[in-house]
Amino acid sequence: MSTAERSSVTPIPFPEGMIVNCVAYRKDGSRLDDIQIEDIDETLRKPETFVWVGLHEPDQRLLLKLQDEFGLHDLAIEDAQQAHQRTKIEAYGDALFIVVQTAQLIEGHIAFGETHIFFGARYLITVRHGASLSYTPARHACEKTPDLLAHGPSYGLYGVLDYIVDNLLPIVREFREELQTLENDIFADTFNRNTVRRLYDMQRDLMTLRLAVSPMQDVISQLVRLHPELIPDELRVYFRDVYDHVFRVNESIGAMREMLTAAINVNLSLVTFGQNEVMKKLAGWAAMLAAPTLITSWYGMNFTHMPELAKPWAYPTIIMVVASVVGVIYVALKRARWL
Repeated sequence: MSTAERSSVTPIPFPEGMIVNCVAYRKDGSRLDDIQIEDIDETLRKPETFVWVGLHEPDQRLLLKLQDEFGLHDLAIEDAQQAHQRTKIEAYGDALFIVVQTAQLIEGHIAFGETHIFFGARYLITVRHGASLSYTPARHACEKTPDLLAHGPSYGLYGVLDYIVDNLLPIVREFREELQTLENDIFADTFNRNTVRRLYDMQRDLMTLRLAVSPMQDVISQLVRLHPELIPDELRVYFRDVYDHVFRVNESIGAMREMLTAAINVNLSLVTFGQNEVMKKLAGWAAMLAAPTLITSWYGMNFTHMPELAKPWAYPTIIMVVASVVGVIYVALKRARWL
């Protein structure tokens, strides 16, 4: 097929929803225009422009198209296709490939996702998988400060990472508020299986969240210290601010996990204490019942010669003796706080 024939072929459109945005910007940080994926190469031929592309769970064909447009590395494209990657930062020539974990609170439980970021001197590509909010608000926030966006895609990278980290804070806050509402159940005298189960689920979710957040500190630390060709000195203070936010989130998660562990232990200790108190009361009442049972059982043996069996005052005497013994046992148990 000739070049003229290939140019006349209408490209097959990509499925709806995969391409969230594809925007070109001027060097001064002002928005140039929305462009099509097929026009990226032509846009980058213009001097002093860069492109910001946002994708959501793209298929292989779309990723391969972006690889052709931007010259992305094969291994980075392969990782973006497989989606299930650990948090990391990889350098491929003069570009970076970053993987960060995202999280959302859905019906009281944390749902996790991933964002893969292709970052070069003239492009920023975000690929979202799983539970992740759109980065359109982050892009709009960056567009409101064109003097900073004039530094290029690096400021867009800061906006995306800051948006990801800021979305983690409400999760920890929500868990802290839920723990406060569970305090009445935690200190209840009766055992509630649902309370312990919810505390365990919260602790498990926070443990998984910490495994996702902790590696982000290393990723952002590398962005602060390394790659001067991609991140100018003027923007490093912004990445340090993101690092501080990640550190705070990580510390909050650790504190919440300790609080949940303490809550579970307190709940189980109180339940055990309550059960012991019940057992003590049952044992006390059993002891008071055992005394008259023992005494009266002697007179049920039908022996011929029993002490005072034929005396008319024997019956009331036995009643008084039994009452006295039970009374002594009751007073003793009351003083021992068994009753």
